[in-house]
Amino acid sequence: MDPSAGAAGPIDASAARFPFRVWLISFLGWTFDFYDLMLFSFLLIPVGHDLRLNQAQEAVLLGVALGASGIGGILFGYLSDRYGRKTVMSWTIGLYSLGTALCAFSVGPKSLLVFRLLTGLGVGGEWAVGHALVQEASPGHMRGRAAAFLQAGEPLGVGLAAVMGLLVTPLIGWRWVFLVSSATAVLAFVARRHLPESTLWNRQKEERLSPLAALVWLWRNGFAAPLAKGWLLGVFKLGTYWSCYVWLPRFLQQQFHQPVGRSAIWILTAQSGQLLGMLVFGFAADRYGRRQAYTLYSLLTAAALYGLAFHWEWLLLQPARFWTVMFAMGVGSGCTAGFGALLAELFPTHVRNFAMGTSYNCARGVQFFAPMVVSFFVGLQGVRGGLGVPLVLALATASWVWTLPETRWRDLARIVPSRA
Repeated sequence: MDPSAGAAGPIDASAARFPFRVWLISFLGWTFDFYDLMLFSFLLIPVGHDLRLNQAQEAVLLGVALGASGIGGILFGYLSDRYGRKTVMSWTIGLYSLGTALCAFSVGPKSLLVFRLLTGLGVGGEWAVGHALVQEASPGHMRGRAAAFLQAGEPLGVGLAAVMGLLVTPLIGWRWVFLVSSATAVLAFVARRHLPESTLWNRQKEERLSPLAALVWLWRNGFAAPLAKGWLLGVFKLGTYWSCYVWLPRFLQQQFHQPVGRSAIWILTAQSGQLLGMLVFGFAADRYGRRQAYTLYSLLTAAALYGLAFHWEWLLLQPARFWTVMFAMGVGSGCTAGFGALLAELFPTHVRNFAMGTSYNCARGVQFFAPMVVSFFVGLQGVRGGLGVPLVLALATASWVWTLPETRWRDLARIVPSRA
């Protein structure tokens, strides 16, 4: 029996209108969360040169924040269910801002590793807290759009990281870029002062569980399968994203032999497509269902990656077609906008943030291995091997999402165990 069979009733009426203030603060937190996570990818060449990093060290440093995000998702997901969404969001923003600031003082790979780990812990916690807040405050009939509007901070964060990393760094240096970027800590104070707490969490906050007790509860009440399936969907989809975008700046500059300025334009083209894709995804997911939207977007991603992997030399001779493929790849990447709604609709309130943070961020934590896997296949097959990894993962995403139930009409306040 579906663990939330009792939830397939009327639309959740706990919210009458779109929660703009909750969305705006969560959106800014997520935008700079992702900006801080991606910034190092765009600073890899100058940082690697100054700190004399070898290729293996670069791969580990690219992945450590992703790996730490899994731990952060579990830890801060539990803390959010226990102490509230609002309080813990301010903690996570402050932590990833601190980690970014400390990166400016790195003297070698070991210190940089520690500071990137701190950044990853904060990044992992912020995602689930923000999405849980927005989902619990949104009208049921537009939760897909609410999740997409929040996740749309992702391409904006990447675009800002590209501008700072590729265009500003030559002017002020990578250390100053890290320092300037840490100013996002101001958002933590804004969140504490102006962000309202989740009404749904306030109503059910007496049902607090420790992380171990939460896992046991999920297992005993039929939610282990949704947790595992949601995690694996995240592994496939986030693997598609990270195995591509982590190496994209280097591919453009070293394999595709594009100058820095043009590389920035290509990346901004892809991020513009992703922003559009995310905004449209929310409407598609609310209108046609979560699974249909995921499948369509993932197939578009796979088609674009096939063109880049096997025909990139020809595409570079046809700039308009190269632009089109990069834009299409960005649009297809927009299905990451669906995780906030889909995961929130799988779990009850008193374990929602813990379950969301665990499934999504453990999936992101697995991406610690993405740079190493891509590096291995690049060594075997060059660009084709490197971009073949996200191509396969995109096809896996398109099919695996159908193992999950359709959740778009569920009432978040009435998700009940199958073994109550």
